[in-house]
Amino acid sequence: MQRRTFLLGSALAMRAFGANDKVNIAVVGIGGRGKAHVKEYLNQPLANVAALCDVDTAQTERGSKMVEDATGKKPKIYQDLRKLYEDKDIDAVSIATPNHWHALATIWACQAGKDVYCEKPACYNMFEGQQMVAAARKYNRIVQIGMQSRSIPHKMKAVQLLRDGALGKLYMAKGLCYKRRPSIGHTPEEPVPPGINWDIFLGPAPMHAFTQNRFHYNWHWFWDTGNGDIGNQGIHEMDVARWGMGLGLPNRAISTGGKYVFTDDQETPNTQIATLDYGDKEIVFEVRGLPTNGEAAIQASGPNFVGNLFYGEKGFMSLDHRGFQIFLGEKREPGETGVAEKGDTGPHMQNFLEAVKSRRKEDLHGEVQEGVNSAHLVHMANISYRLKREVQFDPTAMKFKEAEANAMIGRAVQRAPYVVPKLA
Repeated sequence: MQRRTFLLGSALAMRAFGANDKVNIAVVGIGGRGKAHVKEYLNQPLANVAALCDVDTAQTERGSKMVEDATGKKPKIYQDLRKLYEDKDIDAVSIATPNHWHALATIWACQAGKDVYCEKPACYNMFEGQQMVAAARKYNRIVQIGMQSRSIPHKMKAVQLLRDGALGKLYMAKGLCYKRRPSIGHTPEEPVPPGINWDIFLGPAPMHAFTQNRFHYNWHWFWDTGNGDIGNQGIHEMDVARWGMGLGLPNRAISTGGKYVFTDDQETPNTQIATLDYGDKEIVFEVRGLPTNGEAAIQASGPNFVGNLFYGEKGFMSLDHRGFQIFLGEKREPGETGVAEKGDTGPHMQNFLEAVKSRRKEDLHGEVQEGVNSAHLVHMANISYRLKREVQFDPTAMKFKEAEANAMIGRAVQRAPYVVPKLA
C-alpha cells in the first residue's frame, strides 16, 4: 500500500472541536506501554478510545476487552496502521510502538491529518527526528512526546527553582539510569507465531528471522530496533537533565561502557557512561543494569535508582519520582524540598488533549522539537559508544565533524515500503 492511498484529501483535514467534544483517539501498539495508554485515556474526560492497532492480534484482543469493560463499546481494531490512518473518524493517534517505528508512524499520521502523542524516545535516530519535526510543521499538527516528567508538578517546580537560581550558576547535571536488567538469554529462530504480522513489526528495520528476543520488549536491546537503556528508561532522565539545565545540543560527546557479566543475545550495553560537553557546563549520564548502590540522595528500597542530580555554585539538588531535595553550602545543609503527588502520565496526556482542541502547540509540555532534542543526546552518546571515540558536533549545521559519525545519523539503507521521507 502506498502512502498516497490514505494521504489524498486528508492531510489538511482538521475537525473543529466544540466545548463538549471528545478527541477520538487510536492507540497504536498495545504492549505493556500501549495498554497503559489505553488505561490513561479511558480516565481522560477529553478522550474517546475509538480504535486500537497492533501487529499482534492477541494484543488488540486484550486491549479491546479493556475498552469494552470500561465503556460498554468495542473499539475499531486494526493490524496495519496504514489502514487505521485512512479512518476519517480518528482525530489523533497515541503511538506506543517500538522505537524504530516512532518517526514513520508519526510522519504518516501527520500526513493523514492526525495529531500525535508519541512515546519516548521521540526518534530512533537523528535523521528521523528531524523529519518528525518537519512533518509536524508542514502539516500543522499537534505532536507531543511522552516525556511525562515535564507535566509532573514536583519536577516542574524543581526546574523552576533551578531557573530562579536556587543553586546559583549551574555547571553539571547527572542523570542516573540504574535499573536492574537480568540476562535475556538466547532464543532460537522460529516460524512467526499465528496472529503476528512480522513484516509490519520490523517496518523500517532490516528483515530478520523471528525470535522471541527480537519481539516483545527485548527489541530494546538490539541496535536495529532499540537504543539500549539510555534510550529506554534513560531518555526520561536525559530529558530532565537537559530541561533543568536549560540547554540545547552539545558540541562534543564521549561514551564508554559495555555489555558486562552476561553472555546472551543482547547487543546494547548494560553499563554505559556518557559525557555531553557544552563548553561551560556538561551533562553526565550513567546506565547500570547490574547490581549497584544508589548515589547521593537518590535511593530506593528496590534494585533501581533512577533520577537526576543538578550541581551549581551554591549546592546541589536531588530529583526523582519521590520528590526533590536541595542541599546548600560546604556542609550540604538541607534547603527547599518537594514531594511527589499522585499521577504520572495522565497530566501529560491531558496537556496533549487540551492542545489538540486549542490548536496551540505552544501549550505542549513535551512538544516534538523538545523531544527530538533530548533524543539527539541519546543518539550522540550511542554513536560515540559504537565508534569507540569522542565525536564533535556542530549544532547549527546539525552535523558531526567526522564522516563516520555523520554516516550514523540515519540508516544506511531503508527497507521499502517503510521509508522515512526526507521533509527537511
